[in-house]
Amino acid sequence: MTDSTTAALGRPEVIFDPAKIDWNCPGKCHYQVAFPLDGSWGYSLVPLTVVNGQKGPNPNGVVAFGGTHGNEWEGPVAIKRLCRDLDPVSLSGRVILIPQLSESACNANTRNSPLDGVNMNRAFPGNPRGTISYRVSNFVKTRIFPQVRVVLDIHSGGNEGIFPHVASFHPVSDAQQRSEMAQVARLFDTPYVMIYSSEMASGLLTDEAEAEGKITIGSEFGYGEAVNRRGTAHAYEGIKNVLRHYKLLDEPVVRIDPSRNMPTRFIQAAKLDSYIPAPCDGIWEPLVDAGDDVPKGQLIGRMHNFNDHTSPPMDIEAPRDGVILMMHFPAVTKKGYTLFALGQEVHL
Repeated sequence: MTDSTTAALGRPEVIFDPAKIDWNCPGKCHYQVAFPLDGSWGYSLVPLTVVNGQKGPNPNGVVAFGGTHGNEWEGPVAIKRLCRDLDPVSLSGRVILIPQLSESACNANTRNSPLDGVNMNRAFPGNPRGTISYRVSNFVKTRIFPQVRVVLDIHSGGNEGIFPHVASFHPVSDAQQRSEMAQVARLFDTPYVMIYSSEMASGLLTDEAEAEGKITIGSEFGYGEAVNRRGTAHAYEGIKNVLRHYKLLDEPVVRIDPSRNMPTRFIQAAKLDSYIPAPCDGIWEPLVDAGDDVPKGQLIGRMHNFNDHTSPPMDIEAPRDGVILMMHFPAVTKKGYTLFALGQEVHL
């Protein structure tokens, strides 16, 4: 492998001024971008690798993010591997890899950054004078997005929910952008593609990228703060399939799960009533699995109250026919938390 990195024989170069990142560096350059801490002398060092292919330019630059949430590990593991594996000799165009966007959250194995309590995936478009998570997100918007056309944000359920393996995008209004995102989502070869609501939260990395017209794909590749073997394969080969599709890698797109005979299904949960909240505090007992098809009225799970162990559970039923896209993972559940997401199949 040819590696023109500034740190080929040692550590990645620490960058204190983001303006000094060489986006056109020949070959491969590894950096750690230093964001000063708010309460002490020191830095959060965000890892970043820039790979410029030696086979010429390509207008479809790609960035892949892992660790937007710090307790979701399939993305960081897959993207870290790509930082080593991608060979500039075999590439055209530019690939940017960030295995741990919220580096402080990853170090703490928490969803939010312990430095400011902020969820990085609620911090966009960021603020150059805000706390550290807002400064990192502003760096992404102002420094990274201009370098690429395709944005990939690799997630999993952490300790929030169980998903079947899905690639995902929002139902954006631009028909051409939406059609291309559907095509790119298929490249991850997941059993489902989730078309999900933008109304559930604000400040998402993917929302910001979509609003800029980027071809933007999210994903959910595991749960439980583990490293799911199949999910990591979908992340690693899925990102490479995107590079293959756009001819940054001159090789054919591959099947990631050849054992699956069914084609990818597009499941839409674009409205808030697709996300069913817990009606009370209690212990959640799911009775179906993520990915299951369920009819209206099917028993999905039960809420238990152990203040009185003789009390009957509260049955939670499916309000309509659909596919379970997410199942609440923790047993202990608070009123208002989403118990499950129920989507409907659409044909694109």
